[in-house]
Amino acid sequence: MKKVDKETQKAQLKMQEHEIKERLHHITNKILVMSGKGGVGKSSVATHLAVALAMRGYQVGLMDVDLHGPSIPTILGLKGTLRPGGHAGKPMPVKYLPNMEVMSIGVLLGDKDAATIWRGPLKSGVIRQFISDIDWMDLDYMIVDSPPGTGDEPLTVAQTVPDAKAIVVTTPQELSLADVRKSINFCRKVNMEILGVVENMSGLTCPYCGKTIELFKLHGGEMTAEREGLRLLASLPIEPEVVRSEDAGTMDVLKNGQLPFTQAINKMVDKVVELTASGSIKKIPSREQRSKDTKVLAIPVLEGKLSPHFGRCEEFAFIETQGKKIVRTEMRASPGHEPGVFPQWLYDQGADVVIVGGMGESAQRLLEEKGIEVIIGAPMDSPESLARQYLSNVLVTGSNLCDH
Repeated sequence: MKKVDKETQKAQLKMQEHEIKERLHHITNKILVMSGKGGVGKSSVATHLAVALAMRGYQVGLMDVDLHGPSIPTILGLKGTLRPGGHAGKPMPVKYLPNMEVMSIGVLLGDKDAATIWRGPLKSGVIRQFISDIDWMDLDYMIVDSPPGTGDEPLTVAQTVPDAKAIVVTTPQELSLADVRKSINFCRKVNMEILGVVENMSGLTCPYCGKTIELFKLHGGEMTAEREGLRLLASLPIEPEVVRSEDAGTMDVLKNGQLPFTQAINKMVDKVVELTASGSIKKIPSREQRSKDTKVLAIPVLEGKLSPHFGRCEEFAFIETQGKKIVRTEMRASPGHEPGVFPQWLYDQGADVVIVGGMGESAQRLLEEKGIEVIIGAPMDSPESLARQYLSNVLVTGSNLCDH
């Protein structure tokens, strides 16, 4: 009898492995948000990252594998539960936005004060079921919120999702940095690529005098990232409005583009999109190396969005496309505002299409002479959003914002 049970278990495990691989095949980017210790705002960072990506039009899943302290349902104000009617009878995750789904043990327990008293094997099994037994939609991004530390949950994700990449969250103080270095070493031991470090609670701006108060010191995360050879994805300031928003179960803070916190989140999302689109290694091919259906779009960027005048931008987004799909994005610093420099530079960088808000007649003529398509009067959206609108033939343009 025991032999039959073992054979049955092997068959079930094999079937689950197949279902996991099949589901992961439909998720383009998997990102594990982790931290070395609790209380650094890891779940907050994961949630804001997921919602901000969804607000840009990506298909996003947010999976909360913090089984003992699930906070995602509270942060998002989720009231629903799993939805029936998925493929092969599987339940579907909770819908937060039309293009964003959420899975958390918190939506299954019902009682938010209930304690989850589980040992390692059971926890690992539940996390695997979150992938195999739930009917997720096809996703551009799966954001996984892990509990603090380097225990069963992040290890299960690393073993189950071999192409997952990590974002490590810390606060600037040494107590947190000591633990975050353990998370970095964990990722390196399990061969998980680290997208970068996020320094959360990085200073509080006094509402009266405007000075920065160093509640947890400053730049600790930045120095750790530099010392470990990692990217600093963001320094997120302490923002009381974030506390009020999360306690109320809303993400309204992301709608206020004037808040330094929201601006920092948007820049972080820009970097994440850039790194995941480019694979963080591959480069946009030269004209000679491209296939016939490949185009490179060049978009001037200022503070994460289209610059009104392309000659005064901070940097350019170069977006490689194939057919109707964005392959990768690279950000390149502007060469400087000198007459006649931009058209030749854009040609040398491999641009096929330039999308701008405004442009002078001379620059437009020089670009067109080099065979570069010029689109003027584009809205001030993110470069990836403009690229998708262009590829879908729905980009609406207005008047030339340049007056010369």
